[in-house]
Amino acid sequence: MKLFFDFVPILIFFLGYKFFGIFVATAIAILCSFIQLAFYWFKFRRVDTMTLASCIIITVLGGFTLLLHNVMFIKWKPTILYFIFSLALLLSGFFAKQSLLQRMLGQTLKLPAAIWQRLNYIWVGFFLLLAILNLYVAYHFSTSAWVNFKLFGIVGLTLLFLLAQGVYIAKFIDTSTIKGKES
Repeated sequence: MKLFFDFVPILIFFLGYKFFGIFVATAIAILCSFIQLAFYWFKFRRVDTMTLASCIIITVLGGFTLLLHNVMFIKWKPTILYFIFSLALLLSGFFAKQSLLQRMLGQTLKLPAAIWQRLNYIWVGFFLLLAILNLYVAYHFSTSAWVNFKLFGIVGLTLLFLLAQGVYIAKFIDTSTIKGKES
């Protein structure tokens, strides 16, 4: 459900761009991020760290985009966010008992510690790849191509990555720990 909830603002940004242009889409994206924060607060009485980071980045860079009428600021948003994700995962692998990925998914998946560590570094690499790809598209293609890449390219790559990751971890999952499985 969270994945869908995080996808909605990207879709709204895309539609805003297609109907009204990049500056209206940017304003809509800022508004959507505040609505997401409010939703998390009212539903869970806490704010998701990644959603808060995204809101701050979109507000600052989107604000500069609107104030200075320069689209490059908003184009940098995914790169900065993906770099922060990558850095957080990397540092958690070095300085925490469990990686950030294991802390987020460890209740759902039971995997050996070495596999969690490997998955954590794979995610680090994936987010770095997305950050670099976003910059490449931002600087070498039109704004329209960048918006399409943001929706279809990044979302498509993420879905493929998740599928590949599922195939990879399937062989390490201990099916005896699945609730409701008959012995």
